[in-house]
Amino acid sequence: MEQLVILGLMVKQREKMATRMQGIFTKYGCSIKTRLGLNEIDIPGQGEAGLIILELMGDMEECMRLENELHTLDGVIVRKMIF
Repeated sequence: MEQLVILGLMVKQREKMATRMQGIFTKYGCSIKTRLGLNEIDIPGQGEAGLIILELMGDMEECMRLENELHTLDGVIVRKMIF
């Protein structure tokens, strides 16, 4: 059975990070089945942030490379769920 992998990204300073994140999403576009973005989330003490939910598919090594690259971004918190 294939695993269902969901990544949740909390993006602080989303306007500052948008271009860099879009580059990563484009690079790994074949691994992203679903992408949902929720903008202007007000987090107490954090200011304006965004939440992105990614449903991944395909080669799990490629999905891991995507996740690892997202972890390198300052101001981005990455969490993963596997079903």
